[in-house]
Amino acid sequence: MSDFKLGYSTGYWSSAPPAGALDAIQQADRLGFDSFWTAEAYGSDCLTPLAWWGSHTENIKLGTSIAQMSARTPAATAMSALTMDHLSGGRFILGLGASGPQVVEGWYGQPYPRPLERTREYVQIVREIIRREGPVEFHGRHYDMPYAGDDGLGIGKALKATVHPLRTDIPIYLGAEGPKNVSLAAEICDGWLPLFFSPKDDGWYRDRLRIGFEASGEAGKAERFDVASMLTIIPGDDAEQCADLMRPMVALYAGGMGAKDANFHFDVFARMGWEEVALKVQALYLEGKKQEAAALIPLEMVEDVALVGPIDKIRDDLARWKETCLTTVLLSGKASQLAMLADLVNG
Repeated sequence: MSDFKLGYSTGYWSSAPPAGALDAIQQADRLGFDSFWTAEAYGSDCLTPLAWWGSHTENIKLGTSIAQMSARTPAATAMSALTMDHLSGGRFILGLGASGPQVVEGWYGQPYPRPLERTREYVQIVREIIRREGPVEFHGRHYDMPYAGDDGLGIGKALKATVHPLRTDIPIYLGAEGPKNVSLAAEICDGWLPLFFSPKDDGWYRDRLRIGFEASGEAGKAERFDVASMLTIIPGDDAEQCADLMRPMVALYAGGMGAKDANFHFDVFARMGWEEVALKVQALYLEGKKQEAAALIPLEMVEDVALVGPIDKIRDDLARWKETCLTTVLLSGKASQLAMLADLVNG
């Protein structure tokens, strides 16, 4: 059992910037947190607040959790990574993810099929640009550089970034939930960003990671690889009341997000043994009954993915998290809470 590295997650914005985010990030920096992370869905982007808030910090690493691949071409993402790494003095972490079909096809207007293949191509191009060993030429199923399609002018030129990288090995993490995608993260990336990680599935995840490590052919990669997961902690006298603060989000992801037959978050909870509950939640969401759906989430389902209740209970429950493959936990909360949460996790 060992201590976690600590990160702070701002998540993505709802209707406006999250109140107190900069204060909390600066406090995390003062407390020695290893990293802070921003996210995007279909509102705020992840790079602008990362740069804005990150400019007010000194030591903490700056990560995207996640930058949606369909939002930017690989070259645009690589340009942002090169820029952010210089501006932060080598503190940038590029977290990528495929998102889901509803966002990719509905918001970005791009086809979703074959996300694993698309991810592999995307990461390869980004790495080639950042290494800056020569002009980048890539012709895959999803990306074509220079563009060679019949509808182009045919005068594209293979280019090399004008900016010399501060680091040629900027770390790339992958947000992944499905079995093949988790293995892909271990094979081609430097870290994995799970969503709704549960200690009860640790053995299953370790197997998926092992497959990826073996496919990478890199000696000692498992020891260098970072698994950075959100860990929601809600302390309070009554565990049920604490769980009430988490139930709407669990219900949203387990049954209310994604299409009925294409919800990767649903699959995560089904693997934990909550398929029957998730199906009922999904049915209620389709009827627009969000409150009824949240009420269906049992305490045990919340406890599989979060820590809730009295401090002593949380401290006891933490023991099983510390036996997992996680190496970094991403906390959230107000600036005034962070010292307490950090002490609770690693005290």
